Amino acid sequence: MIIFGEVSNFFMGGGLVVLLILLIAGFLFLSTFFRFISLWFQAFVSGTPISLFNIIGMSLRKIPPKVIVNARITLFKSGIKTVSVADLETHYLAGGNVLNVVGAIIAAEKANIALSWRQATAIDLAGRDILEAVRTSVNPKVIDCPGEGKYISAVAKNGIQLKCQARVTVRTNLQQLVGGATEETIIARVGEGIINSIGSSASHLDVLEAPQMISSLVLEKGLDAQTAFEILSIDIADIDVSENIGARLQADQAESDKRIAQAKAEERRAMGVAILAEAEAEVPKAMAEAFRKGNLGIFDYYKLKNVQADTEMRKTLAEIE
Repeated sequence: MIIFGEVSNFFMGGGLVVLLILLIAGFLFLSTFFRFISLWFQAFVSGTPISLFNIIGMSLRKIPPKVIVNARITLFKSGIKTVSVADLETHYLAGGNVLNVVGAIIAAEKANIALSWRQATAIDLAGRDILEAVRTSVNPKVIDCPGEGKYISAVAKNGIQLKCQARVTVRTNLQQLVGGATEETIIARVGEGIINSIGSSASHLDVLEAPQMISSLVLEKGLDAQTAFEILSIDIADIDVSENIGARLQADQAESDKRIAQAKAEERRAMGVAILAEAEAEVPKAMAEAFRKGNLGIFDYYKLKNVQADTEMRKTLAEIE
């Protein structure tokens, strides 16, 4: 009875709550521990034993143990045994994508592409998708130049404008992936080469007759230098004949020359009017001088005024008609 009373007092005094807390904590500890045991056993049966304390240490260092263990097993089963657990941990702590790098290493190994762990991690930390880069090295991809639904405009020497679309087949150059130029540079260089090639053609008909001439001239320029890609081919997908830029420029030039000539003629006319006005201003002075010297009589003056009045009348009648 005394023992029963003590137990009752324990539960009544809050011991039940403590017991429940201890049970929950114990359950969480065991579940976490068994999770570590499960990963350790998975690595053990896969032939890549990893220390249990190492797995627990990963969790304490805020490294997901499952990611590292699965990556290590995947590498080992693929025949790559040079990458250690410490290498995987270091890359994760550096902010890298461990599974992406592991996938790239395995893909490169199967495709006989030289790619070391150090090189792969450097590419990944540089912000490039290393797995996609390896896939592009194996299966080249096509880049639309200048882009889907867009055209490159260029003018041949005869003044005809052509609009062109090209497709560039490239594969990744892993050796220049870090620091190499991206797809935008490839598109810009190919566009520049196409404009230069069409612009150097004597006629647009030459381009339409042999569009492969553009591809050959562009490829000879080595446009993939210092880029992350190797250009395999450049194919002209579409060429459209646009407007006659040369004729339009000539028409604009002729209109400009016409306006210049009209301006010069107006300038000469204004200058003539000014000279005439200046001469007319001298007439009263000359007449006054003639009166003083007796060279012009009063009847001569009236006769001159009558002539001027008759001239003005005739001019007015002509304008009315």
